[in-house]
Amino acid sequence: MSQLMLLAMLLFFVITVPVAVSVGLANIVGINWDGRMTMLVLAQQMYASMDKYPLVAVPFFILAGNLMEAGGISERMVEFAKSVVGGMQGGLACSCVLTCMIFAAVAGSSVATTFAVGAILIPAMVKHGYPRPFAASLQATSAELGVIIPPSIPLILFAVSTDTSVGELFIAGIGPGLLIGGALMLYVWLYARRHQLGTLDAQHRMPLWPAFKQAWLALLMPVIILGGIYGGVFTPTEASAIAVVYAWLVGTFVYRRLDHKVLRRTLHRSVISTAVIMFIIANASIFGFLLNRAGIPSALGHWLGGLFDSQLTFLLGVNAALFVVGMFIETSASIVVLAPLLLPVAMQFGVDPVHFGIIMVVNLALGMVTPPFGVNLFAACSVAGISLERLIRPLIPFVLVVVACLLLISYVPSISLLVRDWVYR
Repeated sequence: MSQLMLLAMLLFFVITVPVAVSVGLANIVGINWDGRMTMLVLAQQMYASMDKYPLVAVPFFILAGNLMEAGGISERMVEFAKSVVGGMQGGLACSCVLTCMIFAAVAGSSVATTFAVGAILIPAMVKHGYPRPFAASLQATSAELGVIIPPSIPLILFAVSTDTSVGELFIAGIGPGLLIGGALMLYVWLYARRHQLGTLDAQHRMPLWPAFKQAWLALLMPVIILGGIYGGVFTPTEASAIAVVYAWLVGTFVYRRLDHKVLRRTLHRSVISTAVIMFIIANASIFGFLLNRAGIPSALGHWLGGLFDSQLTFLLGVNAALFVVGMFIETSASIVVLAPLLLPVAMQFGVDPVHFGIIMVVNLALGMVTPPFGVNLFAACSVAGISLERLIRPLIPFVLVVVACLLLISYVPSISLLVRDWVYR
């Protein structure tokens, strides 16, 4: 049954059926082929997969990110980031990375980060002489931080799929997020110096204090959300609702950008994004249920246990496999289907569940910036007004930077677990 389901899913992928629908159709094929189950199982498992309290955070963080974009919060974050690092050569490109890191600390979505920050900084970088493909590639890669730096929707999905602590995953995401952000800024600074770009980046840059006074309410948002979570004031799920309320209050009554028309469009866009993710989760969870019923996790564990003889080789093999998977399958679906299968095997090799969750999310996040189905690439192309083909060459160095960081994260667990262990143990 499992082989037939996998073949059916791949066939639907090949004929360009959407990912969630492909998984759902493969589920129907598997249930009918099994003969011992009725289609009622489909509805029961869909409901069971959605009836999980941490998933409430998904629509709220999506809405919070869209409210930040529409309410003018993202613009002020950009100006603040420019005031911090924009004074040096290549500073505007570094501002892109820093802004994505700040925006990611609330939005939890890489696509929302791409649109919110890219709409401002891609045109600004092009105006300052940066090649448009370079600017779009940088924005797409930097926005990947939206699913690594907490709060993160993929980290929530991993926690729900594997019964891992959301709070521990959020804390563990801070170190890897800072590492990748710092590495990207170092690369673009060196690139700008080598190619003599960004020599006029300091022009029209606000001084630090005026930029801070203009943006302090926007910057207070991640402080409230993350400080409240780590301080034990509220849970990550409750934090998502607080993020929505804060973004709405600031955007409506302070910045006065959220009128009824804008709010209606923002809600409509958020509902569509939420429905897509929830539909993927529901179908992917049934897929995982059927694979579990067929004994695939146990068989996979024995196979991988025989294939790899150490933690080092296991992590290398899993990273290579996840990199390929991320290129073709949407991140949410990959996590919900693969996390319950791979985590028990990782634990057999002595990998901490939280550490493995970070490795998996960082790796699959690369799929957002790699062809053929990288969602960040399509979003960046839309904002920059260029074709995907023009992004491939300038994108390669950015991908290599993130891959180097991924290897460090994989083989130096303290990057992820140092703060977690200090807080929880």
